Amino acid sequence: MIDVLDFISDRFADNETTWSIGTFGAIAEFARDPEEAMELYHGEEGISVVTARGGLRITAHHKLRLIASESPTAESWSHRVAFCLPEEICAMNGRTELTEIGPDREALRAADRASVLFDLGLGTLQVDVCVRTNDPEIIAALRESTGKSVFAPGSDAMSVILARHPHRVFISRIGRAEVFQPIPPPNGKSPSGPHTHLLPKLLAHGRTHAATEPLPCGWIPCAHLYPPHPIRDRFGKTRPFRSDYHAAFQALLERYGDPDLVALKRRVVNSIMAKRGPPTASLPSERFAHATVRVALRQLQATDRLSPALTAWLSVCDRNGGSCAEDPMEALH
Repeated sequence: MIDVLDFISDRFADNETTWSIGTFGAIAEFARDPEEAMELYHGEEGISVVTARGGLRITAHHKLRLIASESPTAESWSHRVAFCLPEEICAMNGRTELTEIGPDREALRAADRASVLFDLGLGTLQVDVCVRTNDPEIIAALRESTGKSVFAPGSDAMSVILARHPHRVFISRIGRAEVFQPIPPPNGKSPSGPHTHLLPKLLAHGRTHAATEPLPCGWIPCAHLYPPHPIRDRFGKTRPFRSDYHAAFQALLERYGDPDLVALKRRVVNSIMAKRGPPTASLPSERFAHATVRVALRQLQATDRLSPALTAWLSVCDRNGGSCAEDPMEALH
């Protein structure tokens, strides 16, 4: 746990690293600007960072497992480190109705600990999605809708929340994210820095995470961190390739990634660097194995290492899609 807390502290100090706590369809994101003032708190069980726009706490847990992974996107690739707990111990309260919890004694800022916390009752597994306020009018309005779903026809809870902007508080077994910024209008743009997304259509799928994230069965992500990306800044804008950022995440992948996928990626890169084309018989078709190959190819492209071998791999595996063996490791011997 000491190593994990040191790891978290280092990432909190890096303004290009972003974080999230949530589930598929409901997520709170934390980020800060380079010159933005912050307060960092180290405790025996966790670390917190707070700015004027929001805050985040990550706590230690003896069952915590870090899992690093990469996925292809429409134009490049994404990466992240999931903070996971076993499914049997990750569950929060699972409320399905708007519920008044009372004073938020665990609030990141002392000034917020007398404010009233309401669980929105989204019924999500690994996170309680809440709002918090000390405004008597908002409290009274939300109390009128307690005991029923916030999406029920007779509930005014969501309209009150969207109009009055109470703090959003997302709580999991390994931490909490708090957002103090106003909620943008329905057609507005999410603000930079801490913000939330609540998407009922995605929530209806009942997933704990995106299907593109390769997590072992039984392990549930209770928080994520997103280290700096080699070719995109945290706003998604393209930048020149940063070899230091790439190397830093590859080191995380070696330590915390799926060993089979890491080995597969290494074999692909080594094959291309040795000027060998793709296997003539078959290529990986298992979903995450195929995704790993595509990420490897795109990363080689980003480093300007285009070669006849890489071109051949791209034509089979990425641009035109490839058929693959059941055993992707065997295909690359």
